[in-house]
Amino acid sequence: MTSGGRIAVDAMGGDHAPEAVVRGAVLAVRQGIPVTLVGDTARLAPLIPDGVQVPIVHASDVVGMEESAVGAVRRRPDSSLRVALQLLADGKASAVVSCGNTGALLVGAVLTVGVLEVVERPPIATVLPRSDGGQLVLLDVGANVDCRAEQLACFALLGAAWAEVLGIESPRVGVLSNGHEHGKGNALARETLALVQELSVRGVGFVEPSSAFAGACDVLVCDGFVGNAIVKAVEGAADVVTHLLGQQIQSSLSARAGALLMKGAFEGFQRAIRWDSYGGGLLLGTKGVVVAAHGRSNEAAVAAAIDMAHRAARDGLVANLQSRLGALGAPRRTP
Repeated sequence: MTSGGRIAVDAMGGDHAPEAVVRGAVLAVRQGIPVTLVGDTARLAPLIPDGVQVPIVHASDVVGMEESAVGAVRRRPDSSLRVALQLLADGKASAVVSCGNTGALLVGAVLTVGVLEVVERPPIATVLPRSDGGQLVLLDVGANVDCRAEQLACFALLGAAWAEVLGIESPRVGVLSNGHEHGKGNALARETLALVQELSVRGVGFVEPSSAFAGACDVLVCDGFVGNAIVKAVEGAADVVTHLLGQQIQSSLSARAGALLMKGAFEGFQRAIRWDSYGGGLLLGTKGVVVAAHGRSNEAAVAAAIDMAHRAARDGLVANLQSRLGALGAPRRTP
Protein backbone atom coordinates (compact mmCIF):
# COMPACT_ATOMS: atom_id res chain seq x y z
CA MET A 1 0.00 0.00 0.00
CA THR A 2 1.48 3.32 -1.04
CA SER A 3 1.56 6.40 1.16
CA GLY A 4 -0.02 9.69 0.21
CA GLY A 5 1.60 11.50 3.11
CA ARG A 6 -1.56 13.11 4.47
CA ILE A 7 -3.55 11.97 7.47
CA ALA A 8 -7.21 11.44 6.52
CA VAL A 9 -9.39 12.56 9.43
CA ASP A 10 -13.01 11.46 9.75
CA ALA A 11 -14.27 14.92 10.67
CA MET A 12 -17.87 13.83 11.32
CA GLY A 13 -17.22 11.07 13.86
CA GLY A 14 -17.29 11.58 17.62
CA ASP A 15 -19.35 13.20 20.35
CA HIS A 16 -18.06 16.71 19.60
CA ALA A 17 -17.74 16.51 15.82
CA PRO A 18 -17.19 18.33 13.62
CA GLU A 19 -16.15 21.41 15.64
CA ALA A 20 -13.65 19.77 18.01
CA VAL A 21 -12.27 17.54 15.25
CA VAL A 22 -11.62 20.49 12.95
CA ARG A 23 -9.96 22.48 15.73
CA GLY A 24 -7.72 19.52 16.52
CA ALA A 25 -6.87 19.08 12.85
CA VAL A 26 -5.96 22.76 12.61
CA LEU A 27 -3.66 22.37 15.62
CA ALA A 28 -1.95 19.46 13.87
CA VAL A 29 -1.58 21.40 10.62
CA ARG A 30 0.02 24.29 12.51
CA GLN A 31 2.49 21.73 13.91
CA GLY A 32 3.48 20.78 10.37
CA ILE A 33 1.38 17.64 9.89
CA PRO A 34 -0.47 17.43 6.55
CA VAL A 35 -4.16 16.66 7.09
CA THR A 36 -7.15 15.99 4.87
CA LEU A 37 -10.59 16.41 6.43
CA VAL A 38 -13.32 14.03 5.29
CA GLY A 39 -16.96 14.99 5.70
CA ASP A 40 -19.69 17.41 4.73
CA THR A 41 -17.92 20.28 2.97
CA ALA A 42 -20.70 22.75 3.74
CA ARG A 43 -20.29 22.14 7.48
CA LEU A 44 -16.50 21.85 7.55
CA ALA A 45 -15.33 24.73 5.37
CA PRO A 46 -16.67 27.53 7.65
CA LEU A 47 -14.85 26.00 10.63
CA ILE A 48 -11.39 26.32 9.09
CA PRO A 49 -9.68 29.58 10.10
CA ASP A 50 -8.53 32.03 7.45
CA GLY A 51 -4.98 31.42 6.36
CA VAL A 52 -4.99 27.70 7.25
CA GLN A 53 -4.91 25.34 4.28
CA VAL A 54 -6.75 22.09 5.02
CA PRO A 55 -8.18 20.23 2.02
CA ILE A 56 -11.61 18.61 2.35
CA VAL A 57 -12.82 15.42 0.69
CA HIS A 58 -16.60 15.52 0.64
CA ALA A 59 -18.61 12.68 2.19
CA SER A 60 -22.39 13.02 2.31
CA ASP A 61 -23.15 10.53 5.10
CA VAL A 62 -22.20 9.81 8.73
CA VAL A 63 -21.97 6.59 10.74
CA GLY A 64 -23.79 7.13 14.04
CA MET A 65 -22.08 6.30 17.33
CA GLU A 66 -24.77 3.78 18.29
CA GLU A 67 -25.26 2.09 14.90
CA SER A 68 -24.59 -1.57 14.26
CA ALA A 69 -21.01 -1.80 12.98
CA VAL A 70 -21.48 -4.21 10.07
CA GLY A 71 -24.79 -2.70 8.98
CA ALA A 72 -23.50 0.86 9.11
CA VAL A 73 -20.41 0.07 7.04
CA ARG A 74 -22.44 -1.71 4.37
CA ARG A 75 -25.35 0.75 4.26
CA ARG A 76 -23.26 3.92 4.26
CA PRO A 77 -20.59 3.70 1.52
CA ASP A 78 -20.37 7.51 1.34
CA SER A 79 -19.95 8.00 5.09
CA SER A 80 -16.98 10.06 6.25
CA LEU A 81 -15.53 6.96 7.93
CA ARG A 82 -15.71 4.78 4.80
CA VAL A 83 -14.41 7.52 2.51
CA ALA A 84 -11.45 8.18 4.82
CA LEU A 85 -10.58 4.47 4.90
CA GLN A 86 -10.87 4.29 1.11
CA LEU A 87 -8.35 7.14 0.79
CA LEU A 88 -5.93 5.02 2.82
CA ALA A 89 -6.64 1.88 0.78
CA ASP A 90 -6.08 3.82 -2.47
CA GLY A 91 -2.76 5.26 -1.29
CA LYS A 92 -4.13 8.81 -1.16
CA ALA A 93 -3.51 9.04 2.59
CA SER A 94 -0.86 7.58 4.85
CA ALA A 95 -3.17 7.02 7.83
CA VAL A 96 -6.73 7.44 9.10
CA VAL A 97 -7.94 8.97 12.36
CA SER A 98 -11.52 8.64 13.57
CA CYS A 99 -13.27 9.56 16.82
CA GLY A 100 -16.39 7.80 15.60
CA ASN A 101 -18.02 4.39 16.01
CA THR A 102 -15.19 2.02 17.02
CA GLY A 103 -16.94 -1.12 15.82
CA ALA A 104 -17.62 0.42 12.41
CA LEU A 105 -14.01 1.58 12.21
CA LEU A 106 -12.82 -1.98 12.87
CA VAL A 107 -15.17 -3.55 10.34
CA GLY A 108 -14.49 -0.85 7.76
CA ALA A 109 -10.72 -1.18 8.16
CA VAL A 110 -10.84 -4.96 7.77
CA LEU A 111 -13.06 -4.79 4.67
CA THR A 112 -11.52 -1.72 3.03
CA VAL A 113 -7.86 -1.69 4.06
CA GLY A 114 -7.31 -5.38 4.83
CA VAL A 115 -5.28 -7.19 7.49
CA LEU A 116 -1.83 -8.74 7.72
CA GLU A 117 -1.51 -12.45 7.06
CA VAL A 118 -1.62 -13.88 10.60
CA VAL A 119 -4.23 -11.41 11.88
CA GLU A 120 -7.88 -12.37 12.20
CA ARG A 121 -9.26 -9.56 14.38
CA PRO A 122 -7.14 -6.41 14.76
CA PRO A 123 -7.01 -5.10 18.34
CA ILE A 124 -6.70 -1.50 19.47
CA ALA A 125 -3.48 -0.93 21.38
CA THR A 126 -2.55 2.04 23.51
CA VAL A 127 0.49 3.03 25.56
CA LEU A 128 0.07 4.00 29.20
CA PRO A 129 2.63 5.33 31.70
CA ARG A 130 4.01 3.03 34.41
CA SER A 131 5.03 4.06 37.90
CA ASP A 132 8.62 2.95 37.22
CA GLY A 133 8.90 5.41 34.33
CA GLY A 134 8.43 2.81 31.60
CA GLN A 135 5.63 2.28 29.09
CA LEU A 136 2.85 -0.30 29.14
CA VAL A 137 1.38 -1.47 25.85
CA LEU A 138 -2.21 -2.51 26.61
CA LEU A 139 -4.37 -4.39 24.10
CA ASP A 140 -7.17 -4.86 23.22
CA VAL A 141 -8.76 -1.68 24.55
CA GLY A 142 -12.08 -1.83 22.77
CA ALA A 143 -12.16 -3.34 19.29
CA ASN A 144 -13.06 -6.95 20.19
CA VAL A 145 -15.15 -7.53 23.30
CA ASP A 146 -15.52 -11.30 22.83
CA CYS A 147 -12.34 -13.15 21.92
CA ARG A 148 -11.03 -16.68 21.51
CA ALA A 149 -7.72 -17.73 23.01
CA GLU A 150 -5.91 -17.82 19.67
CA GLN A 151 -7.04 -14.25 18.95
CA LEU A 152 -5.62 -13.11 22.28
CA ALA A 153 -2.38 -14.95 21.50
CA CYS A 154 -2.21 -13.03 18.23
CA PHE A 155 -2.68 -9.84 20.23
CA ALA A 156 0.38 -10.88 22.24
CA LEU A 157 2.37 -11.10 18.98
CA LEU A 158 1.13 -7.73 17.78
CA GLY A 159 1.77 -6.09 21.14
CA ALA A 160 5.32 -7.47 21.33
CA ALA A 161 6.01 -6.37 17.76
CA TRP A 162 4.75 -2.84 18.41
CA ALA A 163 6.71 -2.62 21.66
CA GLU A 164 9.83 -3.42 19.66
CA VAL A 165 8.93 -0.67 17.19
CA LEU A 166 8.65 1.68 20.19
CA GLY A 167 12.22 0.78 21.12
CA ILE A 168 11.54 -1.72 23.92
CA GLU A 169 14.08 -4.53 23.57
CA SER A 170 12.82 -8.07 24.26
CA PRO A 171 9.44 -6.87 25.59
CA ARG A 172 7.92 -8.88 28.43
CA VAL A 173 4.41 -10.07 27.60
CA GLY A 174 1.84 -10.75 30.31
CA VAL A 175 -1.70 -12.13 30.20
CA LEU A 176 -4.14 -10.14 32.34
CA SER A 177 -5.48 -12.10 35.29
CA ASN A 178 -6.69 -11.71 38.87
CA GLY A 179 -3.45 -13.07 40.27
CA HIS A 180 0.00 -14.15 39.12
CA GLU A 181 -0.28 -17.75 40.29
CA HIS A 182 -0.56 -20.37 37.55
CA GLY A 183 -3.99 -21.57 38.69
CA LYS A 184 -5.54 -18.09 38.60
CA GLY A 185 -7.68 -16.61 35.83
CA ASN A 186 -10.74 -17.88 34.03
CA ALA A 187 -10.77 -20.59 31.36
CA LEU A 188 -10.05 -18.10 28.57
CA ALA A 189 -7.05 -16.63 30.41
CA ARG A 190 -5.57 -20.07 31.13
CA GLU A 191 -6.04 -21.20 27.52
CA THR A 192 -4.51 -17.95 26.27
CA LEU A 193 -1.50 -18.31 28.55
CA ALA A 194 -0.84 -21.81 27.20
CA LEU A 195 -0.80 -20.49 23.64
CA VAL A 196 1.37 -17.47 24.50
CA GLN A 197 3.92 -19.78 26.09
CA GLU A 198 4.32 -21.51 22.70
CA LEU A 199 5.17 -18.24 20.92
CA SER A 200 8.62 -16.75 20.38
CA VAL A 201 7.87 -13.92 22.80
CA ARG A 202 9.20 -13.27 26.29
CA GLY A 203 6.16 -14.38 28.24
CA VAL A 204 5.98 -13.61 31.96
CA GLY A 205 2.74 -15.45 32.74
CA PHE A 206 -0.30 -13.98 34.44
CA VAL A 207 -0.04 -10.33 35.51
CA GLU A 208 -2.42 -8.33 37.70
CA PRO A 209 -3.27 -4.76 36.60
CA SER A 210 -1.52 -3.18 39.59
CA SER A 211 1.64 -5.16 38.89
CA ALA A 212 1.53 -4.24 35.21
CA PHE A 213 1.40 -0.53 36.01
CA ALA A 214 4.29 -1.01 38.43
CA GLY A 215 6.52 -2.50 35.72
CA ALA A 216 5.91 -6.27 35.79
CA CYS A 217 5.49 -6.39 32.00
CA ASP A 218 5.83 -4.25 28.89
CA VAL A 219 2.81 -5.71 27.06
CA LEU A 220 -0.46 -6.67 28.75
CA VAL A 221 -2.99 -8.76 26.80
CA CYS A 222 -6.73 -8.91 27.42
CA ASP A 223 -10.01 -8.79 25.51
CA GLY A 224 -11.49 -5.48 24.41
CA PHE A 225 -14.23 -5.45 27.05
CA VAL A 226 -11.77 -5.66 29.95
CA GLY A 227 -9.15 -3.45 28.28
CA ASN A 228 -11.63 -0.68 27.59
CA ALA A 229 -12.81 -0.81 31.21
CA ILE A 230 -9.19 -0.56 32.41
CA VAL A 231 -8.50 2.50 30.25
CA LYS A 232 -11.66 4.24 31.41
CA ALA A 233 -10.86 3.42 35.03
CA VAL A 234 -7.37 4.88 34.59
CA GLU A 235 -8.82 8.01 32.99
CA GLY A 236 -11.35 8.38 35.79
CA ALA A 237 -8.70 7.90 38.46
CA ALA A 238 -6.51 10.52 36.81
CA ASP A 239 -9.40 13.02 36.82
CA VAL A 240 -10.06 12.29 40.52
CA VAL A 241 -6.39 12.70 41.46
CA THR A 242 -6.16 16.00 39.57
CA HIS A 243 -9.35 17.31 41.19
CA LEU A 244 -8.33 16.29 44.71
CA LEU A 245 -4.86 17.73 44.24
CA GLY A 246 -6.40 21.03 43.12
CA GLN A 247 -8.66 21.08 46.18
CA GLN A 248 -5.71 20.53 48.51
CA ILE A 249 -3.69 23.27 46.82
CA GLN A 250 -6.54 25.75 47.32
CA SER A 251 -7.10 24.74 50.93
CA SER A 252 -4.49 27.07 52.43
CA LEU A 253 -2.12 29.88 51.62
CA SER A 254 0.92 27.73 52.38
CA ALA A 255 -0.34 25.01 50.02
CA ARG A 256 -0.82 27.57 47.24
CA ALA A 257 2.66 28.93 47.83
CA GLY A 258 4.14 25.45 47.70
CA ALA A 259 2.21 24.68 44.51
CA LEU A 260 3.62 27.85 42.92
CA LEU A 261 7.15 26.68 43.69
CA MET A 262 6.35 23.24 42.21
CA LYS A 263 4.43 24.55 39.20
CA GLY A 264 6.68 22.84 36.66
CA ALA A 265 6.43 19.49 38.44
CA PHE A 266 2.63 19.74 38.67
CA GLU A 267 2.33 20.58 34.97
CA GLY A 268 4.51 17.60 34.06
CA PHE A 269 2.38 15.37 36.30
CA GLN A 270 -0.81 16.54 34.61
CA ARG A 271 0.62 15.94 31.14
CA ALA A 272 1.61 12.41 32.13
CA ILE A 273 -1.83 11.38 33.39
CA ARG A 274 -4.23 13.37 31.18
CA TRP A 275 -6.16 11.10 28.84
CA ASP A 276 -6.28 13.69 26.04
CA SER A 277 -2.49 13.76 25.76
CA TYR A 278 -2.58 10.22 24.34
CA GLY A 279 -5.40 10.74 21.85
CA GLY A 280 -6.41 7.14 21.25
CA GLY A 281 -5.06 3.80 20.16
CA LEU A 282 -3.63 2.13 17.08
CA LEU A 283 -5.64 -0.55 15.30
CA LEU A 284 -2.82 -3.08 15.02
CA GLY A 285 -2.64 -5.63 12.23
CA THR A 286 -4.32 -3.69 9.40
CA LYS A 287 -2.45 -3.04 6.16
CA GLY A 288 -2.48 0.69 6.83
CA VAL A 289 -2.20 2.92 9.89
CA VAL A 290 -5.59 3.42 11.56
CA VAL A 291 -6.02 5.31 14.85
CA ALA A 292 -9.18 5.02 16.91
CA ALA A 293 -9.47 8.21 18.93
CA HIS A 294 -11.71 8.73 21.96
CA GLY A 295 -15.36 9.32 21.15
CA ARG A 296 -15.36 12.28 23.54
CA SER A 297 -12.17 13.74 22.08
CA ASN A 298 -11.55 17.44 22.53
CA GLU A 299 -9.25 19.36 20.19
CA ALA A 300 -6.14 18.39 22.18
CA ALA A 301 -7.01 14.70 21.95
CA VAL A 302 -7.70 14.97 18.21
CA ALA A 303 -4.35 16.68 17.64
CA ALA A 304 -2.61 13.99 19.72
CA ALA A 305 -4.30 11.22 17.71
CA ILE A 306 -3.26 12.84 14.43
CA ASP A 307 0.31 13.14 15.71
CA MET A 308 0.26 9.44 16.69
CA ALA A 309 -0.96 8.47 13.22
CA HIS A 310 1.62 10.70 11.56
CA ARG A 311 4.53 9.21 13.52
CA ALA A 312 3.33 5.63 12.97
CA ALA A 313 3.08 6.16 9.20
CA ARG A 314 6.38 8.05 9.03
CA ASP A 315 8.20 5.31 10.95
CA GLY A 316 6.84 2.49 8.79
CA LEU A 317 4.75 0.83 11.49
CA VAL A 318 2.95 -1.63 9.21
CA ALA A 319 6.13 -2.88 7.49
CA ASN A 320 7.87 -3.19 10.86
CA LEU A 321 4.98 -5.14 12.33
CA GLN A 322 4.85 -7.46 9.35
CA SER A 323 8.56 -8.29 9.52
CA ARG A 324 8.46 -8.85 13.29
CA LEU A 325 5.33 -10.99 13.16
CA GLY A 326 7.10 -13.40 10.82
CA ALA A 327 9.98 -13.76 13.27
CA LEU A 328 7.75 -14.23 16.32
CA GLY A 329 5.60 -17.00 14.84
CA ALA A 330 1.84 -17.51 14.77
CA PRO A 331 -0.39 -19.05 17.44
CA ARG A 332 -1.86 -22.47 16.76
CA ARG A 333 -5.61 -22.68 16.39
CA THR A 334 -7.65 -24.51 19.00
CA PRO A 335 -10.26 -27.02 17.82
